[in-house]
Amino acid sequence: MPKHPTRKKDEALRDLLRLPPGEVVDLAGYDARATPGAPGGKQAGLADTARTGRRLARLQERLWAAGTAGDRRRVLLVLQGMDTSGKGGTVKHVIGQLNPTGCRIKAFKAPTEEERRHDFLWRVRRALPEPGEIGIFDRSHYEDVLIARVRHLARPAEIGSRYGLIHDFERSLAEDGVTLVKCFLHVSPEEQKRRLLRRLDRPDKRWKFDPADIDERALWPAYQEAYELALARCSAPYAPWYLVPADRRWYRNWAISRLLLEHLRELDPRYPEGEFDVAECRERLLKQT
Repeated sequence: MPKHPTRKKDEALRDLLRLPPGEVVDLAGYDARATPGAPGGKQAGLADTARTGRRLARLQERLWAAGTAGDRRRVLLVLQGMDTSGKGGTVKHVIGQLNPTGCRIKAFKAPTEEERRHDFLWRVRRALPEPGEIGIFDRSHYEDVLIARVRHLARPAEIGSRYGLIHDFERSLAEDGVTLVKCFLHVSPEEQKRRLLRRLDRPDKRWKFDPADIDERALWPAYQEAYELALARCSAPYAPWYLVPADRRWYRNWAISRLLLEHLRELDPRYPEGEFDVAECRERLLKQT
């Protein structure tokens, strides 16, 4: 049964959470309440997430600044997971620490009539981050090999061809300067049930509930199989999958913050040099009344 190894000092969290490309994935073998690499318990995790958020904000500013000077690099965070796994919560608590000017957030719903008239990647291409931005996908192109497979929304041969199309698409993104951070938020069926019941029991949470969630939950085994296939077949060195245990919200937020921080540190964006004479401009300003 696969388990997340213990994180050693200074070891990258992405090395702990990355799923081995091309290997069979058994989601039942991963503990959704695990906290691999965490700095301690909940309070330590919350404190470290706040510190990480400040570091992320500084790096995001550098990435945005570099983009204004022709640096084409950008980051795309893909969030996938079962209902209640915390995709929206991640956007609120992790991305909420960043400057919204440099973020492009897209929550993918059921395709519109216009979107159905195009190939399944058409609407995804339209939502990609621009140079210097951090893009966040709440669900993504993977819905077309997940719900489409479970709900039989396309022929099996068509769904089968989409895995290869996703590979080609993600490779083209990487070649164009996009750093892909694909996170599968792994929630247990027991925790999902608790969260759905909480939405029913709290008037301020009922707007999040949809009776169809109960029907989707009944298809849990089929969804797990669909995810296992997608995680195994659509992973590559330039676009790996990270399995993030999501039963503990504080850990989910901490882990995704750390994953983003590690990738941005590796990019190491720099503030561009001004294409002007600093001393001359300073002198002109000082002479003005």
